[in-house]
This record gives sequence, C-alpha cells and structure tokens, in this order.
Amino acid sequence: MRVFNKTRNLSVSGAAARADTFAARLFGLIPRKSLGAEEGLWLEPCAMIHMCFMSFPIDAVFLDGELKVLRVLEKLRPWSFSPWVRGARVVLELPAGRCAGRVSAGDVLEFLD
Repeated sequence: MRVFNKTRNLSVSGAAARADTFAARLFGLIPRKSLGAEEGLWLEPCAMIHMCFMSFPIDAVFLDGELKVLRVLEKLRPWSFSPWVRGARVVLELPAGRCAGRVSAGDVLEFLD
C-alpha cells in the first residue's frame, strides 16, 4: 500500500506492507536485512515496538485511530525499545532517515491500497 502525508502533500512510502496478525506484528521486520527507500511496515494495533533481533535501524511513526501522527522516533537502533505511546493505534516502520522533512507530530497520514 502507499502512504501519503495529507498535511504536507508528500509521499511517505510507495510500498508499505501490513502486519495485522499477532505473528506478523511480533516478527515484523526481523527476517529482513534492510528496507528499500519506498518500503515500510504498518503494524496495527500497536502502541510500542521492540528492535530485538533487528539488524538495521528504522524510523517509527506512531499514529492514533484517525491516522494523526502522535510521535516520530528517528533512527531507532537494533536491540532498543520504543516507549509506550499513549493513544497510538498504528505504528508505521520506515527506513532510517525517511521521516526527515516528510513526517512530524501533528501530521495526518493516509493509507491507499
């Protein structure tokens, strides 16, 4: 799916996959060695992520049920944990550095199939 920032009128991801089962959310990007510039992973429901067994850093975007960005964590490193983000319903994981200039707290995103 494509992810679009409605607030900034910018593309965020051209090829985001969806992880909406327990197993898909648990393993997430662990099997991957990297993400392409346009790739991402949408985790729902989710309000906190772990980077255990990951081999590369990512940017993590925490959104509420209306797809408003609550918090952006840039360059989250392997073997770290995000904080629990109050009100978060969705986390979008993107390549490290992808959020710079594209996504900030308060923005509203749109997911297009």
